[in-house]
Amino acid sequence: MGCTVVGTVLMIGFREFEWAMNDQTAGFLLGLMLLVIGIWAYAVSGRQIITIDPRLRRISVEDNSRFGTKTRIIPFADITHVGIGYLGKASNHVKYYYLALKLKNGENYALFGPGRFYEGSSDRLVVEAWKQRLEQYMYPPAP
Repeated sequence: MGCTVVGTVLMIGFREFEWAMNDQTAGFLLGLMLLVIGIWAYAVSGRQIITIDPRLRRISVEDNSRFGTKTRIIPFADITHVGIGYLGKASNHVKYYYLALKLKNGENYALFGPGRFYEGSSDRLVVEAWKQRLEQYMYPPAP
């Protein structure tokens, strides 16, 4: 929302420019860029709800966005490997960890993926605990 407002203000403030590289043109183009980023961020924002059901032996991923709701069901039997992936670099001190599922059909699926900002996703130990819990659900100890 902030990008949209600032972008609109800049575009209005620098609307009387000529297509020559000067401060007026730069201000207008910066406003246009911020406006586009703000509108795009608003359009693609949404919520993701992940439900791991050990009784039904499946993972349900529900993506709610401005364009509707998509639900994906991943049976435990379709998962061949659970790993930990990450996005980011140590040099800029920003890392996001997620569960990387390898499915029978060869597809890689990011569970608790980056960009969704799950609490604890920047701590590898937390995500390793998620992995262990999921594996316990998938492969319960024999009675």
